[in-house]
Amino acid sequence: MLRDRQGATVIEYGMLIALVSVILIVGFQAFGNSLVNNWLIVQAYTDNSMAKH
Repeated sequence: MLRDRQGATVIEYGMLIALVSVILIVGFQAFGNSLVNNWLIVQAYTDNSMAKH
């Protein structure tokens, strides 16, 4: 009986780890996209500033 429950617990932990991994990957992608967008804004301001001088 204990073995059956232990196997179920391992599967539950595996599913939890998979879910957390997916959430982290999506979060990192969103952060990366935001970071790239911020750098593009900085680049645009820098280009405009350099063009005026």
